[in-house]
Amino acid sequence: MAERLNAAARTAEKQRDIQAEVAEADAKDKTEKPSQPKAMQAGARIYPVPPFPKQHQPKPGAEHRLDPAPLYEAPYYKGSGKLDGKVALITGGDSGIGRAVAVLFAREGADVAILHLAEGRDADDTVKAIEAEGRKAMTFPGDVKDKAFCQKAVAAVVEVFGKLDILVNNAAFQVHTADLLDLTEEHFDETLKTNLYGYFFMAQAAVPHMKAGSAIVNTGSVTGIQGSKQLVDYSMTKGGIHAFTKALSGQLIEKGIRVNAVAPGPVWTPLNPSDKEAEDVATFGADTPMKRPAQPEEIAPAYVFLASPQCSSYITGEVLPIIGGY
Repeated sequence: MAERLNAAARTAEKQRDIQAEVAEADAKDKTEKPSQPKAMQAGARIYPVPPFPKQHQPKPGAEHRLDPAPLYEAPYYKGSGKLDGKVALITGGDSGIGRAVAVLFAREGADVAILHLAEGRDADDTVKAIEAEGRKAMTFPGDVKDKAFCQKAVAAVVEVFGKLDILVNNAAFQVHTADLLDLTEEHFDETLKTNLYGYFFMAQAAVPHMKAGSAIVNTGSVTGIQGSKQLVDYSMTKGGIHAFTKALSGQLIEKGIRVNAVAPGPVWTPLNPSDKEAEDVATFGADTPMKRPAQPEEIAPAYVFLASPQCSSYITGEVLPIIGGY
């Protein structure tokens, strides 16, 4: 009995010593001036951090007007033939994530078609970037809310390139509303029809041309996981895209077509400066654990991974969050 009591006393004393050490460290921390957390830099090059210049753009936004310019070239990314001989179609491929994905797809050996709205200059710049990688490119302007346009676009890609192996559903509409009562039916319809109907129409048009080994990669969002109080409609659509990804993946397993999604957090693209007020753009991404938004080239490798049969042949129905930490 005495031995057990002595052991218990020693343990209690040890725990008090630990408690005292922690209390001493806590007191020291309170007297020291807290340092300002720095943005995390873990990439091959240094990425821009907030604050950014205050700026706002009319929809749909233009990449060539953004300050600083989004980084999409991924100069340290080396292609290794992961998509050799493939043909890819990317909606919203003129700028932002879509452009960065187009460049890496081309670097991995794919010919790339991009769909876009009215951003002619951005689309031309993306075509030049694809061709600089030694691959063929084509553009097709139009609205993915229009089922007939989606069918014509896919038909044009198949006619020009002879096939379609990869569909990236990426085009999106996003405008904030602070109050639910200010969210008009017109606004709600535009968001749902662009972000949900567009993905649905594109998949319907593309799947008949796809063979076993093909892939669909959808762009979801952290808002589809966590929600956003100022983006009620957008959050609804992104959550819907995640569910669409899982449901469609099950349906297409028998055809050998994989379906996955990437769910980015804040990314420095024209989507947000054409939504947010100028003051909010200045601090965009600062509230993530990494204290900055992602650059498009940091997101694009995930699309390569999910599109490549060498990398992800056993992956379907997954949603991959890339949100700058938890």
